[in-house]
This record gives sequence, C-alpha cells and structure tokens, in this order.
Amino acid sequence: MSTLPNELLIIDDDPERLRTLTACAGFIGIDVQGYDFVSWLQQAKGADLSRVALVCLGESNLPLALSKLLAQFNLDGRDIPKLLLVDWPELNSAQYASSHVLGQLPEPFQMADLLDRLHQSQRLLSELVTKPVMVDFDGFVGRSAPIEQIRQLMTQVAPRDISVMITGESGTGKEVVARCLHNSSPRAPGPFVPVNCGAIPPDLLESELFGHEKGAFTGAIASRAGRFEMANGGTLFLDEIGDMPLPMQVKLLRVIQERQFERVGGNRTIDVDVRIIAATHKDLEQMIEVGQFREDLYYRLNGFPIEMPALRERVEDLPLLIKALLDQQKQNGLDSVQFLPVAMESLRRHPWGGNVRELANLLERLAIIHPNGVIGVSELPEKFRHVEEPHPERYAETVVPPESEISELSEVSPGASVPASLPDEGLDLKAHLESIERNLIEQALDSESGVVARAAEKLKIRRTTLVEKMRKYGISR
Repeated sequence: MSTLPNELLIIDDDPERLRTLTACAGFIGIDVQGYDFVSWLQQAKGADLSRVALVCLGESNLPLALSKLLAQFNLDGRDIPKLLLVDWPELNSAQYASSHVLGQLPEPFQMADLLDRLHQSQRLLSELVTKPVMVDFDGFVGRSAPIEQIRQLMTQVAPRDISVMITGESGTGKEVVARCLHNSSPRAPGPFVPVNCGAIPPDLLESELFGHEKGAFTGAIASRAGRFEMANGGTLFLDEIGDMPLPMQVKLLRVIQERQFERVGGNRTIDVDVRIIAATHKDLEQMIEVGQFREDLYYRLNGFPIEMPALRERVEDLPLLIKALLDQQKQNGLDSVQFLPVAMESLRRHPWGGNVRELANLLERLAIIHPNGVIGVSELPEKFRHVEEPHPERYAETVVPPESEISELSEVSPGASVPASLPDEGLDLKAHLESIERNLIEQALDSESGVVARAAEKLKIRRTTLVEKMRKYGISR
C-alpha cells in the first residue's frame, strides 16, 4: 500500500543555504537529498524521486532551460510541488501556472514554516499517491459515497494486524465488514470465530471465551476449548461488545495485553495469537463516562474505528442490496421478486429503522407471498407504502358483475344459480357470491384453455390474485 512521500529534494548553488535548510529539515526528522545544480544535472536521470514530496529550488549559477528542469520533477504523471528558496520570476508566468509552485520559503528558515509547506505538498499529492486500489470485498455491497468511504478504510486496514472497532446501528452489516476484513487479511487461511457478547449469559461468557476444564463447574463433564483457542491464528469477532459485563472486561483486557490465558478451572497457561475485531451499536464513550465500560479496554479495541452508515443514509444502494439479498434467498430455496420503479421509489422513502436486516426480512416476506411476482406499491406491506398507487384500477376487482351481465351469464351457465330477486327465505350472501366467483373463474379458464395469465386478463385481475383465488377454491389447471 502506498504511503505519503516525506523527503525534500534541495537543489541550490549556495552551499551555506543548502547546509542550513538540510540541518533544519534533519532536526525535525525530514530526510533530505541535497545537490548543487551541476551535481543534480549529472545524476538526475538515476535519481529516486518516489519518496520526494517537495523540491526546493535555490540559486542557480547555470543558464537553465526551465521547462526541461521542471520536466525532471514529473514522476509517472505525478508533478512534484516546488518551493522556491530565492525569487524565480520565470515561474510566475502563465506558462508555468500549473507547475505546483508553493511560493518562496523566507529566511531565516523556521521549522514550523517548513512543516507547513511539506503538509501542503502532501495534500496536493495525496490523490495520486496515497489513494489505494480499492478491494472489491465479496459480500460488501454498495456504491454510494458513504460505502465507498467505508470500502477505502477497509482496504487500508485489512492487511494490517491491528484491532478494529465497528460501530453503527443494528442491522447495518457490521459482521459482514468483519468477515470481509478477515478474508482479505493475511489471517484468511485461519478461522473466523464470531461471539455475540449480548446473547450469552454473563455467568457462561468466561467459559465461552476461554473454555473450561472437566469438573470446573456443575455440568462441565468434559474439557472444552473456548472461542479464543478456536480463533488461534485467525480472527475473533466480538459482536455487541458493549453488552459485556465489567468483570469480564477486566479479564478480556488481560488476555489482549498478554496474549495468554487459562481455561476456567485450569492452571495451564495457553498462548494465543488472534486478531480482534469488535462491534457495537452502543455509544461506548458515553458508557465510559457512567462507568459501564472500561476506558483502557476501549482504547485497546478501538485501534482502527469504522462507523457503518444507516441504510437511510445510502438509499441509492437499495437496488444493489436488493439484488444481492434476493440472490442469497434463491440459494436458500426461495423464489425471487421484481420491483416496479414506483415501488422502488416507495422503498427509498422508507426510514429503515432496522437497516439492511429489515430489508432482508421484507424481501423474504414478499418472496413467500408473491413468488416470482412483480411488486408494485399495493403489494408492499402498508408500512412500506410511501407513494400513491399509480394504477388503483388494477386492484378494484369487481366480484359481482352488473345485473344485466349476471342474467346473461345465468343463461349460459345455469350452475351459477343467480336468483332474479331475493328469495323470501333469504340466502347465504357470502356463499352465493363465492359460487358466482368460482363459476366465473372456471369459465375464464375454460375459455383460455387453462392459461392462468390470459384468464386473469379476461377477468381484469392480476395473475397472482387469480392464483390465490384458485388455491382458495381448489381449482387446478
């Protein structure tokens, strides 16, 4: 991974100024390459500029072709910024306006001024030099600006063996990030072991993490390795670390510091090599203030913080997330669904309090109710309807035709048994209407050779609605 260049290249025919600036830079830990102009021109072609962040140009006793000189400070399209030690009037012309000249460093040289110019040059170079090639983490979905920022952080920290703290609301995909970091790290061949600290009773958490020996407590009928041992050589993911009791926090801190522990009921010290990634939806800093979380443990775990955005902050990722979740559901045996644009717009307006987990639950429900169906606004559960249904007529199903049509249908199909008027003894209206509805469905299916889609079109109802009614009446085609 590329790092920021932090060297100075000083070219000056004034030996005293060259010595003074070199000494000033060296005093604050900045490496320097120093030349007079003759020496520089003799070895410019072989010079290593990959670490140079700033070129300091002093006085030249030679007649120079400025364009050729400046071309020497362009490395693979990276134009190294220049700092003048004396006045170079030519560089102020429009011809060299894009040469990244940061002005003139006044004498006597001040360390603060030199550091500030180095910082300024590094900022100019950062886009070309320090931006890592993005890793396309398998399972980490999204192209929105917040997710691209998270992806960049993941790219930077994945290969480094330091602790990571992932924060964010419940359901934002913290475990997905943890798995991606493990799979893209040098520890990928080792195990990834997750532990939900909030789902394990406090009196069992120590045994769960560190294991126990036979007879250590009632029910310990055999020795058992804990999660730390299971994760040796790999990654231990401590989910909901904010739910860990204080006494357990003390023991966890000791293991992190010493990289060794004993099983519950045992006296044999076990060495362990794990990378710890922790996650929580709680505000740990606030918990520290009220004494619910240890500050020293927090700083041990928070080596590299990553804050996951809520789904409502990245709604442009919805189509990609929906596709990925539906693909997962299909692998688990569920049918897929498709969304009309207006339904997708309705989902974009939803607040998503449960984040990606809420979206996954919605897709499972829709796939069960409308297998392989096309989802409009009216197919969405009511809480997800945030726009008006654009085609309400499609859902205005007329179960009982007008009286004139009923009479005509009665002549064609006596089985419908439509009375001309209400009998004196009354009738079961629900059963009567169901009889009519079933008869009409059977007629439509017969007339369309059993093709459900065409029968639904003839009845002016949706295909999925017709399928549900056929199931209700036991009609099969």
